Amino acid sequence: MEFACKHVYVPPPIEKPKRSALLPPVKKVRPRTPPPPPPTPLKELVGPLSASSASPNTLQVDQPPHHPRPRSAPPSPRLRSSPSSPWAVEPRVSPGLAKGQQGQEERYCSVLPGHEVDQTRRFCSPDHPRTHPLIGPPLPPRPAFLTKFPEYTEVFPSTSPLSPNSEGPPRTPCPFPPSGPTDKQPLPGNPNVMLIDLDKIVTDTNNRFIDGEPPACPACDSVLDTCYDNVVGSCYFCQSWETSGADPPISQLCSSSAPYEDSLFLLTPDQEAQVPDTLLVFCIDISGSMSITSRVQETDGLVYKSRLEFVQEALLQCVRDLSRTEHNTRVALVSFNNEVTMHGHTNVISWRIGGDDLIEGEFLKNAGLTFPTPPLISEAWDGFQAEIYGLQEGGATALGPAAAVAIGMASQLPGSKVLICTDGRANTDLGDLEAEDKDSCTLISSTIFYKDLGEYAASKGVTVSVMSFEGTDCRLDELGRLADCTGGEVVISSPEKLYSAFHRVIENRTKATHCTVTLLLPTTLCVKGEREMGHCVVRKVGNVMPHTELTLQFGLRDQKEHSQVLLSTGSVCIQLQVKYRTRDGLRMLRVITMHKEVTSNSSLVLSSLSLSVLHLNSIQNSAALALRGRLRDAQKEQETQAELIQRAVEFQQNSGYELIYPEWVKAMNPLNNIYNYTRGNPVSSLNSKSLTDKGAALLFGLKHGNRMSITPRGGDRTLSDQ
Repeated sequence: MEFACKHVYVPPPIEKPKRSALLPPVKKVRPRTPPPPPPTPLKELVGPLSASSASPNTLQVDQPPHHPRPRSAPPSPRLRSSPSSPWAVEPRVSPGLAKGQQGQEERYCSVLPGHEVDQTRRFCSPDHPRTHPLIGPPLPPRPAFLTKFPEYTEVFPSTSPLSPNSEGPPRTPCPFPPSGPTDKQPLPGNPNVMLIDLDKIVTDTNNRFIDGEPPACPACDSVLDTCYDNVVGSCYFCQSWETSGADPPISQLCSSSAPYEDSLFLLTPDQEAQVPDTLLVFCIDISGSMSITSRVQETDGLVYKSRLEFVQEALLQCVRDLSRTEHNTRVALVSFNNEVTMHGHTNVISWRIGGDDLIEGEFLKNAGLTFPTPPLISEAWDGFQAEIYGLQEGGATALGPAAAVAIGMASQLPGSKVLICTDGRANTDLGDLEAEDKDSCTLISSTIFYKDLGEYAASKGVTVSVMSFEGTDCRLDELGRLADCTGGEVVISSPEKLYSAFHRVIENRTKATHCTVTLLLPTTLCVKGEREMGHCVVRKVGNVMPHTELTLQFGLRDQKEHSQVLLSTGSVCIQLQVKYRTRDGLRMLRVITMHKEVTSNSSLVLSSLSLSVLHLNSIQNSAALALRGRLRDAQKEQETQAELIQRAVEFQQNSGYELIYPEWVKAMNPLNNIYNYTRGNPVSSLNSKSLTDKGAALLFGLKHGNRMSITPRGGDRTLSDQ
């Protein structure tokens, strides 16, 4: 567990804090009728009027207009007077209105010194009668029956914007003032970011663990220290923090002198470890579109190969490599067009599913679950090779039913993988992705189907990856939900590089399954997420792959009430619980408790920031928002955290960050131009646009990215180095 900052930053209380882009969008309700403006006495605006105080520049209220107003003239904004304005302000009264209506018609206009105004509401200057460069044409005539008029405001610049001598406001070359060791300004963004390296947590056990369940709080499930189980009267993470002058809560859990505590529990001490045995299921599209050919250069010259031929060659090469290196791997083959075929092995014949059976999701999963498990690849190589060469193109694309069958087959052995390779949209009833323009209900049902199927695969310890070809449209923004829920990958590859893409997906072995992350904070803090889930958060991760890293933001629950109370304590406790199942089937629980100091000093925070953690958190959160369709919120979140990163770079001079920061900005460029990866050009309706296949593959990769895949040059200082 690593933090972006050594301290927990408590910003100073402000009247109206900025709303986080991670929260759900606010549903604005438009009122039926606007509230009436408060009445303003005329005396406060213009002062008393008298005949003796009238001047040539003053409009007389008892005289009718001498010139008729042109009916075709465009409207001109009215002017509001301010107490500091040097211009004269006089009322205007229409003689055709009744006495009770004149108060509504009375308006105030500003008269420039040295100018005059006639009764047609036209301003006149000595050089240009009835015209002025800062004032438009006269107002149109007001109907006598109207009693309410909108208010207009016009701002006059001190100098003309076209004047060569006008200097204008001073320009600031940088959005932030020069920072230094005494920087006390409130920080933009949120530096309270936690990084959880799940790969390291589930593998770095050191063979030291405690048998059995740890003592836990019955309310929040926080793990208590066994030494203080009977001493602590209330849980540190449950008790309330009073703000009415009472002392902050004190807990034995937080008073320990050790800043870091780490414990590992074996939840199933009586269970014996099992030999890890996994299954790799290839789910291959053999529809009619797989017969499209591409020209490729070989030793014999230029040849044309179909997409299915490229897939066959890549499959055979990958399985041949597995038979030499991974002896405990089992490989199965599922193909689909208008039918779904589970290919046989040794003495097992192939099973074909078609017709009305393709619309029953539970039947398809059970069919894959009951299919006999294939033998080790070293024993079934010849039969597998024959099944691959026997594939032929033709028919529709029953991708949804095939995915259900393949996931059901892989769920026989936790830790298994499913690799789906297709070149087009699913176009059968179950999981149809081709009828989006005709029937929105069909697309919604397909979205729910793939999301539920992905959650089912994660609950069984199955990882699903999706692969497509360049230049195709498979609706990866919907199909990629299978990979998103299970920790898999979404890949777009060219036909000639298919083997490299297959090999990269296969070599990422599952480190742990059924992983659940629980974060416990004191009640004064809360996790800043889409739903602001509170001080106790449970995140279902599913499968842990190599270099799996998760980031979370947290902050004050109520800035006005809890800032002073939290600062008076000096430090807080944060507990992380990671529950998972190892490859050999053992259920483990790792509990990490850290004590963090609290500060409101911006200089201390800026001097200890880990920019790679902030950068990874910004990318993961922005990509997650964009995948949910909240594209503008994704850009807002990225811009807010980018301000904090730039502020830290300016503060930490000569630290090496100024050399890496431009490369980080380049890595964030796709999120800044996310509208380039949507279907359609208009930017005004970004939140209603779906993502292209290229955009979906990019965002899924950023959402599940890590510091090695995102951070240029692969490095950053850690807290131990600072």
